[in-house]
Amino acid sequence: MNQMPRIMIAGTNSGVGKTTVTLGIMSALVKKGIKVQGFKAGPDYIDPSHHTFVTGNASRNLDTWMMGEDVCRELFERSAASADISVIEGVMGLYDGSIDSSGDGSSAHLAKVLNTPVILVVNVKGAAQSAGAVVMGFREFDKEVNLAGVILNNIASESHYECVKTAIEESCSVAVLGYLNKDSDITIPERHLGLIPSEEKKVSSDLYDKLGQMVIETIDTDRLQEIAGSPGDFPDYNKSIFINRDSSLDVTLAIARDSAFCFYYQDDIDLFESMGAEIKLFSPLADKSLPDGIDGIYIGGGFPELFAERLMKNESMRSSIVEAYKQGAVIYGECGGMMYLLEKLIDCDGRSFKMSSVHNGTSKMEKRRQGLGYVIVDVICDTVISRKGDTFRAHEFHWSGLQDIPESTFFAYNTMKSNGKRTGVDGICKGNILASYTHIHFSSNPALAKNMLSSMAERVQI
Repeated sequence: MNQMPRIMIAGTNSGVGKTTVTLGIMSALVKKGIKVQGFKAGPDYIDPSHHTFVTGNASRNLDTWMMGEDVCRELFERSAASADISVIEGVMGLYDGSIDSSGDGSSAHLAKVLNTPVILVVNVKGAAQSAGAVVMGFREFDKEVNLAGVILNNIASESHYECVKTAIEESCSVAVLGYLNKDSDITIPERHLGLIPSEEKKVSSDLYDKLGQMVIETIDTDRLQEIAGSPGDFPDYNKSIFINRDSSLDVTLAIARDSAFCFYYQDDIDLFESMGAEIKLFSPLADKSLPDGIDGIYIGGGFPELFAERLMKNESMRSSIVEAYKQGAVIYGECGGMMYLLEKLIDCDGRSFKMSSVHNGTSKMEKRRQGLGYVIVDVICDTVISRKGDTFRAHEFHWSGLQDIPESTFFAYNTMKSNGKRTGVDGICKGNILASYTHIHFSSNPALAKNMLSSMAERVQI
């Protein structure tokens, strides 16, 4: 059996440099001629885009809260089996997960589910021996987590490194595998939703190369590979997602993909294809019309607020989407996709732009987040992806809110936080259109994907 060498790069908390270290390790391994498969713990779309750029392989998301343990194992093995090593980037701090305090969704939970050794990134700016106490606490908090090593970030000098390394190794018996120096030039650009996705090409490939070279010089990558090869056999599990190709749903799905709409899970696209769908990509920014011969449209999340003027000026594409709606195409929009399907978008500067107008209402960017975290969705009416009475898990992350929504608007979802606290309604539903702030990982609930393709199969091809 393929042992699937694997490591997780986790952190003590958000902002310690997990992504920087992860990308540096990936780049360093690629430089050595090693085939690397990237994964991201949690629902984040942006970090995987950088993994994909560095490794040349589509990075995948794994989330124990949304998917459950066996689905995480299946999706992991499906991509990891053909790689020399898999590098999983954690989410937030090692033990941070769902707010229901179950630990589900945390990096630690995923590491245990996948039987994967953890390398802990510790930011030691302004610290020395105290780093030993930090690592001790993380090691003792859950002894089922295989804390196999530590990487130090923001080292000020060689003497600083030796001091911290000694404190950790002598007090915790955990190996320090190396460090990254303080370097103000090593910065990946950020904005309101986090890092800027690699699709926008605002991160130079030289930065990834520089990170890889830094890792080669100051981190023991040979030891990292040894640790990655140490877990042994992969845990047993029951497959339920990618079993047999279903040729019964012979439909064509158009997916919007460009800098404005780039939030998709690669496993979901693979799932649609495994269910019989032909995928045609299009750009609401650059293309003049939808692809020919489609049965449905999927517009994912992204940054329409940053490209609102270009989206508005592409009148022929907006007209093409309205015409597709009139002819019966199934249309599903998530978050940014929903914003594009409404009448207007008001950006961060208060400027108003016309959008597609297949739904009534306006989205308006606010000064603070309007939604963040896991949600449980109760479906209160049939939609193109779900049926009344269905319940599924998802997440949301948005800075915009809705206004000028007609009183007659029908919402398909009641939503609550993972701890059971009600959060309101979502899912604007009208005939063959569904648009919502809720982000779904379809592989966590394949019935939703099958429902969407089945809805498309019932429509006349346009």
